[in-house]
Amino acid sequence: MIDDVIKVFRELDSKDLRILQGIELSMKHYEWVPMDELVKFTRLPFSLLEYRIRQLMQKKMVVAVNNPYEGYQIYYDAYDALALNTFVKRGTVSAIGDEIGVGKESVVIEAVKEPALGIGEPQGVIIKFHREGRTSFKSVKRVRSHLDDKEHFSWIYAARLAANREADIMRQLYPDVSVPKLIDNNRHAIVMEVAPGSLLYRTKLEEPELFLGMIIDQLKVTYRKGIIHSDISEYNIFVYDGGVQIIDWPQYVETTHPHADELLGRDVLNVLKYFKRKYSINRDQDEVMAHIKQVQES
Repeated sequence: MIDDVIKVFRELDSKDLRILQGIELSMKHYEWVPMDELVKFTRLPFSLLEYRIRQLMQKKMVVAVNNPYEGYQIYYDAYDALALNTFVKRGTVSAIGDEIGVGKESVVIEAVKEPALGIGEPQGVIIKFHREGRTSFKSVKRVRSHLDDKEHFSWIYAARLAANREADIMRQLYPDVSVPKLIDNNRHAIVMEVAPGSLLYRTKLEEPELFLGMIIDQLKVTYRKGIIHSDISEYNIFVYDGGVQIIDWPQYVETTHPHADELLGRDVLNVLKYFKRKYSINRDQDEVMAHIKQVQES
């Protein structure tokens, strides 16, 4: 639970963070990081390092093996703590709030960012921690086109790559497409503005035809920029008075992707099925796709 991470994070000092960073960086080269590598990286006396690692293991920040050699790994709790430490140092986050969403591939929490130069009110923000690779590296690789050319990767690599990928596309789309404004990105985590309104599946729309039209328009603008979301549904669309906002972009593909039409069709079908099921609105999938793909006249 992220609450446990936050509690432990407040107890970590600079030596603890240095040890976690040493394991993190060395996991690029070792499945289990040898003690010798950590001695070289941290420059701590062996006895102190050994003691600190035992403490971190008790806090579930570090896991160890003894065979065929003594080695260490960090897992998501430690990686979360390292990302939080960076955000705090940068001034991106000043306070951590509640966990508001947990899925197979992410954990989302509320946080607060202090205003620049201390002028104005604190800003509510969202931190999204990616969890790709938590369940199965092979299954993640199978459904992520950006991992096709990677023969070997750890969960750290998978989660970090997904976060960087989502951060990059949010920068590219904002503000032309209605996506949250990205504030910061580090390791497997992104910080963004709070989405307005509420998620589509939780909302009773008074004018569903209007909102369906706005969602289709956003898909059209996105397509015009050469991008397909490829994982859209009522669970990652926010609706509010006068607009919609689309979240969760790590699975996006470019319109040149060999399965672009299939993925766009799936997105469109997901949206149309929801509005038909909940509001009895019927739209032809082929007509909607043709509208989205229509070239804008100059």
